[in-house]
Amino acid sequence: MKKTFTKKLFSYLLASALVATSVFALAGCNSSSSASSSASENATSQDSSAASEEEESAEQPQETSGETVKIAIPNDTTNEARALLLLDELGYIKVNPDAGITATIKDIEENPHNIEFSEVEAAQLPNVLVDVDYAVINSNYAIGADLNPVKDSLGIEGSASAYGNILAVKEGNEDTDKIKALKAALESQQVVDYINENYDGAVISVVENPTDGYDSSIDYEALSGETITIAASPTPHAEILSVAKDILAEKNITLDIKEYTDYVQPNNVVDSGEIDANYFQHTPYLDDFNSENGTHVVSVATIHVEPLGLYGGKQTTLDALN
Repeated sequence: MKKTFTKKLFSYLLASALVATSVFALAGCNSSSSASSSASENATSQDSSAASEEEESAEQPQETSGETVKIAIPNDTTNEARALLLLDELGYIKVNPDAGITATIKDIEENPHNIEFSEVEAAQLPNVLVDVDYAVINSNYAIGADLNPVKDSLGIEGSASAYGNILAVKEGNEDTDKIKALKAALESQQVVDYINENYDGAVISVVENPTDGYDSSIDYEALSGETITIAASPTPHAEILSVAKDILAEKNITLDIKEYTDYVQPNNVVDSGEIDANYFQHTPYLDDFNSENGTHVVSVATIHVEPLGLYGGKQTTLDALN
């Protein structure tokens, strides 16, 4: 009987062990299945999130590069207007026609090429050319930077008389013999020939009736030994004045050429009487300068025109504007 009981007990324990093993195995299987399910759900969630982000990104406007064209222009009133009118003439912007030669960037009515303008001191424009797509530069500064306005510019204005470069003096001195002698020398055929031979269209003489360099109404003997002082920008004005200097030297008159690289001091020193005359600007600029500064400097002769040009910086063609 003990044997029978022992056998039954052993059978019971064996059966319990098998059940426990099955339970643990089943529990282990369920745990793995749960982790797998969780990982699957997480992956699905991540995929869904990524897809959502892609959809959201697709809905946002994509940032593009190279859309803005940067052009540097002179920052003084009249030359800024002149630059804008050149770009208008070339068809890249539309300027309010009522603004005329006093136009600023605020007068731009249409800007289809999304041009961003940098207003820079005229003398510095050649220096910033490498940092912008294009720059509109006065010919005197272009020449000084070894740029040929005719060959190197991508667009150039015509020889508009409104922008002729003038000989200017303090009001009241227009008819003195010293100024008349200087005027005659600058309006000489020698100066016309020098301009035509040396600037290849980058500087254009506008003197209609050139003289022999002298004014018959002047007593040159009375002027013998006198010195005439004149303020001028280095290129091309001081170069052109070297021809006038030789003409005056024939009458024992000294022309003392003072070179300036800015657009302010040449008018100030003439207005103060420190210098007899200047030669660097056009009439619209002078009129604006007098109005803003209360100076009294006047034009006595128009000698030449320097066409304003559009030059390539980062861009070497006009493709970015077409």
